Amino acid sequence: MFRLEQFGFRALWSPYFFLFLLVLTLIFFYVAKKQRHRFEGSELLTKKEGTLFIFTMLFLYIIKGSPIDLLGHLMFTFHMIQMAFLYLLIPQLIITSVPVWMWKKLLSLPVINKVFAFFTRPLIALIVFNGMFSFYHIPLIFDQVKTNIWYHALYTGILFLFAIFMWWPLINKVETEKRLSGLKKVGYLFADSILITPACALIIFNHTPMYETYTNIEAWVQSLHLCVPADVISTLQISGPEMFNLMSAQYDQQTGGVVMKILQEIIYGVILYRIMMDWYKREQEETDSFPIPGNGP
Repeated sequence: MFRLEQFGFRALWSPYFFLFLLVLTLIFFYVAKKQRHRFEGSELLTKKEGTLFIFTMLFLYIIKGSPIDLLGHLMFTFHMIQMAFLYLLIPQLIITSVPVWMWKKLLSLPVINKVFAFFTRPLIALIVFNGMFSFYHIPLIFDQVKTNIWYHALYTGILFLFAIFMWWPLINKVETEKRLSGLKKVGYLFADSILITPACALIIFNHTPMYETYTNIEAWVQSLHLCVPADVISTLQISGPEMFNLMSAQYDQQTGGVVMKILQEIIYGVILYRIMMDWYKREQEETDSFPIPGNGP
């Protein structure tokens, strides 16, 4: 059984990423508490928003800074677990935890406003995010991105931004922004589920290993440089990716696709439930606001 400790503390716990998230959290609370008075229409940061933001940062660290990140380079299954939470759940938490007045201030900047106005259009948001997600998992693209630290940082960063754009029309609370409602939300979520399926299907039903970063030792070692310091890699006694995988490359690949699809369905199912409950409550409120003829005094 392999031991992850041999990869070292930096590879396992990403201290620099932790410091980055810590500084980001401190800036968030500084602006929310100390600079709020500078922004017209701002309100106090609620306990729920503050707690949710801290939880989101901790969750983001677990997904990208804990041993899960290293495992994502060793097993394709863990890579897909990362993808599911990083792009389908964490963007929702960020949108929800940041106060509305902060979003308004951010969107008041001309360049950002134009970018949001274009890329959060429902059809564009759906096509661009799911297109980039599927494009990423084309073997040639995947192996290039996973073996170059700059390509990886750029592509995954842009994909995360487009994940925020994709969720924005569905869950944002900014009054002046475009928001879907009622049946349109259901249709949007259904379309999103359909568009992400081809990438998962390609992975699940392919009976041969697709990615060299999980089968070819040279490509695999190169991919490890994304999270393991070079001086540590040079000291490791490793024969190839198979010594770290709990199953064959084919089954690992298929399991990753299945896990991604299951997590996606669970996340979307929870969102659909909330949409239906909110819709039902609004219908009840509208019904209650109109008196039934014949029941008055």
